[in-house]
Amino acid sequence: MKSKGITWAQVGARRQDRQFLANPAPAVTPVAEVVAALRGAHAQVMSAAELSVGIRAADITRADVRAALWEERSLVRTYGPRGTVHLLDSRELPLWCSALPAVPTAAGPLPPGIRLDGERTAQVLHAIGDALTGPCLTVDELGEAVVARTGAWAGERVMPAFQELWPRWRTVLHLAGQSGAVCFGPDRGRRTTYTRPPLFTPLPPREALRLLVRRHLRAYGPATPAHFAKWLAASPGWAGGLFAALADEGEIEEVVCEGTRAWVVAGDTEFPEGPVRGVRLLPYFDAYGIAAQPREVLFPGRARERALSRGQAGNHPLLLVDGVVAGVWHQRRRGRRVTVTVEPLGTLTARQERELAEQAERVAAVGEAAGGAELVMGEVTVGPHA
Repeated sequence: MKSKGITWAQVGARRQDRQFLANPAPAVTPVAEVVAALRGAHAQVMSAAELSVGIRAADITRADVRAALWEERSLVRTYGPRGTVHLLDSRELPLWCSALPAVPTAAGPLPPGIRLDGERTAQVLHAIGDALTGPCLTVDELGEAVVARTGAWAGERVMPAFQELWPRWRTVLHLAGQSGAVCFGPDRGRRTTYTRPPLFTPLPPREALRLLVRRHLRAYGPATPAHFAKWLAASPGWAGGLFAALADEGEIEEVVCEGTRAWVVAGDTEFPEGPVRGVRLLPYFDAYGIAAQPREVLFPGRARERALSRGQAGNHPLLLVDGVVAGVWHQRRRGRRVTVTVEPLGTLTARQERELAEQAERVAAVGEAAGGAELVMGEVTVGPHA
């Protein structure tokens, strides 16, 4: 075990540097490279994903993210960590689609009468992949194809979702995405479509899990097995066993950070001298706010109450000041202009207010708001996800 008097401020500075928050990615940096540095950009709401990527680069806009996704196919929108929708680097599909299915998961909140058993899950996953060998399909078209290939049981409306009932096959749609059988296609009007991701050759599961740990630690280390498990929505006991095996093989090593024993990639023990100074605006479900642990360090004091929802990160856009959460914010598009309302939890210096104005303009530029940004300092009155 190595201990160099590492502080959490140094850890935060290293994470921010590696994720283009300390300094933006240079011009002409590929969009997929930025996404890979985050270990995926949460993309349930595409505008938030576009902003997560764009704020980390000098010249990336939402049009560049969309081009990488739908024209270049260097990005894929699919189900990633925790079964949630992410943008992933297409080159990393062999890793993701081998590692994620190898992560043991709990049965989940659905009762046994709704869940599919192993045999029927396999049937649905095969049917989804087989149905998507041709054109993109809407969810209704895909459902019809799945039922035709499996049976009426797959189409029974039993899954509570958004004040309605979804068909049974959709209970495992995220597993199909994680295994590489399906990804999102371009919207057809207001309707979502599904297709197959770019062709890839899966890695052996053991090798994929090793790489997943190493790349997570590269982005978010030092981290404990519990931190890694939370990021994946996996069992802490399973993560502990995986870390122990990798430590025995010399792939990772333990360090001490302000009394906490955590892990880094073997040999990756250099840290900056101090924290990153400056102001940053992070959108909903930004990867940094979700994955950076321990949470009490990133959300100190009042930030825990104001910027978390029952301890869960991601529900509020975050104001970072000198590397920690120091407020929340909200944006509203008004014609050609964006109004950015920021609620700091403390007093900002004149320099920080100037940087905040620059960040607001960057938000407008990523969203291609030709009229720029109007910055308003005051209480954010909208709730989570607004």
